[in-house]
Amino acid sequence: MISNNDTLFARAQLTTPGGVNSPVRAFRSVGGTPRFITHAEGPYFWDADDRRYIDYIGSWGPAIVGHAHPVVIKAVQDAAARGLSFGAPTQGEIEIAEEICKLVPSIEQVRLVSSGTEATMSALRLARGATGRDKIVKFEGCYHGHADSLLVKAGSGLLTFGNPTSAGVPEDFVKHTLVLDYNNCEQLEQAFKDMGDQIACVIVEPVAGNMNLVRATPEFLQTMRRLCTQYGTVLIFDEVMCGFRVALGGAQALYSIKPDITALGKVIGGGLPVAAFGGRADLMKHMAPLGSVYQAGTLSGNPVAVAAGMSTLKLIQEPDFYTRLTAQTAKLVQGLSDAAKEAGVTFSGDAIGGMFGLYFAAEVPGTYTAVMASNKDLFNKFFHAMLDAGVYLAPSAFEAGFVSAQHDDAVIGATIAAARGAFAQLA
Repeated sequence: MISNNDTLFARAQLTTPGGVNSPVRAFRSVGGTPRFITHAEGPYFWDADDRRYIDYIGSWGPAIVGHAHPVVIKAVQDAAARGLSFGAPTQGEIEIAEEICKLVPSIEQVRLVSSGTEATMSALRLARGATGRDKIVKFEGCYHGHADSLLVKAGSGLLTFGNPTSAGVPEDFVKHTLVLDYNNCEQLEQAFKDMGDQIACVIVEPVAGNMNLVRATPEFLQTMRRLCTQYGTVLIFDEVMCGFRVALGGAQALYSIKPDITALGKVIGGGLPVAAFGGRADLMKHMAPLGSVYQAGTLSGNPVAVAAGMSTLKLIQEPDFYTRLTAQTAKLVQGLSDAAKEAGVTFSGDAIGGMFGLYFAAEVPGTYTAVMASNKDLFNKFFHAMLDAGVYLAPSAFEAGFVSAQHDDAVIGATIAAARGAFAQLA
């Protein structure tokens, strides 16, 4: 019998490149046919064959309170009934901006946009405009959206500038982008020693989620903050993924480090397209219409999207929300680790807040190189075994996973039971 997912995938490929609107959805990394989702509720979603899965991507982070939460749905319905878009200011934009500034103390002023790529791209432009410098520093394995100057891989040696990772990105666009090793303080010190007065900004995921889950070391972020302050360089935390995911104030709250600019997304949209960048008021004053750094967006601060985001931000402030979320995520990772050990499979895992990483490696990686050395083939087999058992993990060995407030003990238990069977197939 032909699966409805197979039929839809064949149909999609006729009109959409690769049959998907975002590459990782295509299952190219793991093989097989992507699942086309029809609906979702709580910790689950259902595919076109009406098969239910325990969902551990959560729309890649936004579904922190679970899918189709009644409070969020009601807020969206009420907002939609008043009109979908106005192209003019609304009170809702003010309220979510106030909420973000309250929850993230490093943000004094904020500008709403529609995607994480817009947020990081605009943050870079702001940093360059405010400092009058061109060079930027990023780190291997950190993904900051698909803006040209950020689609960069490391050059051929230390302190060489990066090379484009995508066709269509001219080398001139990335000639000012220096790519260093994540968690390498020595390289960072050397970069600033050699060209600190030319560096406009350093951009980093303080908890990386796009080379699987990799935590920054406190020393790494502290070194970064010190050097940026010393050289008048703007420190940008890309918390599009980890913001409100690992803690109420984001990763910067856990590390007690204040960046100059923060990029946010995902959770602040509650499943709809909302992102933002914000920081010190003296930096944000450079943004048009006050200053000369231009950024605009027809759908920025869309009233329906803002309603979804605002209702989500209120829900995550309920008492003990992050205590429970962190405990459930840790319980999942511990259970998976125990199941792998029972089966004799080399495996490790990590969890922080509502994010987790699974690695077919003996130790939790701290660098891009360590992540890339993990056993991708074993992950692919595990992914499909779990999928067959009704558990949907990220379809790539290099993506973090996400737990929602609706992943209760029964859901976590069912996941661990499925993993025992999956690991047994790998042993």
